[in-house]
Amino acid sequence: MTVNVLFVCMGNICRSPTAEGVFRHLVAQSGLAGQVIIDSAGTHDYHIGAAPDERAQAAAAQRGYDLSGLRARQVTPEDFQRFDYVLAMDEANLRILQSLCPAPYRSRLRLFLEFAQDVGLQAVPDPYYGGDQGFEEVLDLVESAARGLLIEMQNN
Repeated sequence: MTVNVLFVCMGNICRSPTAEGVFRHLVAQSGLAGQVIIDSAGTHDYHIGAAPDERAQAAAAQRGYDLSGLRARQVTPEDFQRFDYVLAMDEANLRILQSLCPAPYRSRLRLFLEFAQDVGLQAVPDPYYGGDQGFEEVLDLVESAARGLLIEMQNN
């Protein structure tokens, strides 16, 4: 059985591609690469076709994650039917997803950090307008949530 996972932030150049790259890495390490489809998207059309932010790529590369092949796209109506998990990085993007999502698929929408262990936050903060430390914090949160998500998927 294949499980489809979509990570969503605003522009799809910082948080959600970082989550996609980290989760791809974990899934591959666990031997489940053929059973999990992973993608990311943005709720807005600001950066369609763009590579992830250079700062996000650099921070991820320092931890062994390659984001260079990813390209930004906007969430489509088909995504709600296609993906089993549609995981928002924060409440604002979750609300947008809820407004777009047909009723039969709303149970698939969740905050990504619901899967994190002991982080004390609900939202992955947007590092776009800050310094390099923000991208490190995103990676810390994303790594924790990605591990929790993988555990949940393996237990279901």
